[in-house]
Amino acid sequence: MLIGGEWLPATSSEEIEIVNPATEQTVGAVPSADAVDVDLAVATAKRAFPGWAKTDVEHRAGILHKAADLIEAGARDLAAVLTAEQGKPVGEALGEVQHLAHGVRYYAEAATKVRGSHQALPSSFGPAYGLVVHRPLGVCAAITPYNFPLTLLGTKVAPALAMGNTVVAKPAATTPLATLAVARLFAEAGVPDGVLNVITGRGSVVGDLLVGHPDVRRVAFTGSTSVGRHVMSVGGPLLKHISLELGGSDPVIVCADADIEAAVKAVNIGRYWNAGQACLGCKRVFVHEKVYDEFVAQLSSRVGRYSPGDGTQKAEKPNIRMGPVHTRAARDELLEQLEDGIKSGGELVIGGGTGDSDKGYFLQPAIVAEPGADSRLMQEEVFGPILPVLRYSEFDDVLERANNTPYGLGSSIWTHDARLIHRAVQEIDAGMTWVNQMHYGYDELPFGGTKDSGLGKEHGLEALDSYVETKSVVMGGLA
Repeated sequence: MLIGGEWLPATSSEEIEIVNPATEQTVGAVPSADAVDVDLAVATAKRAFPGWAKTDVEHRAGILHKAADLIEAGARDLAAVLTAEQGKPVGEALGEVQHLAHGVRYYAEAATKVRGSHQALPSSFGPAYGLVVHRPLGVCAAITPYNFPLTLLGTKVAPALAMGNTVVAKPAATTPLATLAVARLFAEAGVPDGVLNVITGRGSVVGDLLVGHPDVRRVAFTGSTSVGRHVMSVGGPLLKHISLELGGSDPVIVCADADIEAAVKAVNIGRYWNAGQACLGCKRVFVHEKVYDEFVAQLSSRVGRYSPGDGTQKAEKPNIRMGPVHTRAARDELLEQLEDGIKSGGELVIGGGTGDSDKGYFLQPAIVAEPGADSRLMQEEVFGPILPVLRYSEFDDVLERANNTPYGLGSSIWTHDARLIHRAVQEIDAGMTWVNQMHYGYDELPFGGTKDSGLGKEHGLEALDSYVETKSVVMGGLA
């Protein structure tokens, strides 16, 4: 683990083995931290905070720029590590590394653009004016999941460091290796000892200790809705600054006038990228009855080309386009959700098999036509490569069905009718709506959901606001 610039084992000397989900082979091991390690990491970050907070903002920005340069230069090595521990093909892993570098560079540039405000004040007590200034919070916890370990690390670490905070990062227990590799690059870029620390371990131990630690001021968590509620139950009573980026079941509405080929291409990527393991993804597709058959036929043709396999073998097997589901338990749950969708009246159009290999947690990408509205496929978050596709005729009806979910993360509509676009933007209960584009989290725009999809925002300039406290200053004695 990286604590205060030193690479340390856990105090207990216990370790967690890291397994490649495509081969089920051990690819590494990391320390299994406990309370002593958490206390050390937080205390180290707390000691480093005053110096980093006082560091000139241009200097902080320069370090982040250098970190982005190093990430880009080491992209292939980082991607190889990410593929080995997470399972995604190398091409997808490279995309994630590039997204990380872009995000770090975005906040490096944004750090020097933060502005305060001036406010004229009544002269009841003499001439005065007001200022609003920004002060960093202190020690921040960054807790990230297994599906996008690096991009989700960047959306937390980069704005936190840019605003003068220190960080203790806790990657998922199954995907810590790439995070540790990135932390080395941040240190090489000049991040002072103790400003960025990484501890490894199980969330039930390390996560709870971090969230509940009295010296952690800010918690940024990405993960499931159930764990997000737990994070809030631990950190909320302590009045911590908390953001929760949780699950999603994004609706896609394909209208009669849509560019079907473009919509199919976007849904194909938006659902099956990363083996469908994304909170933000196309998870329920509603297609107008006039173009339903064409849409399903085109999508089935594309999905049928997938050949799930070991992403490290891309050079030898170039047709591999999807890696495994990350764990056996996750795949088992997906198979149960798929079975329930079919039992509810859905038709399995394609996919759903687990392949012939006795190793790896593979699942053939599936399309299910018309599962029941109350089925698990429609009501739960489906965190894998299974897509329900349903037909509709009336726009009022499809808006109601799109909103018939406890989640509210992303959404999209495919049409050139400005009236329908306006209604989708205003009436779909979601934190984001894409128009004629696939679901993608831009660093430049605030990212976050409503309802059970969480609270707070990441990405965008708005993220910087969540890593500072605003302080009002009254300037009197001016006459």
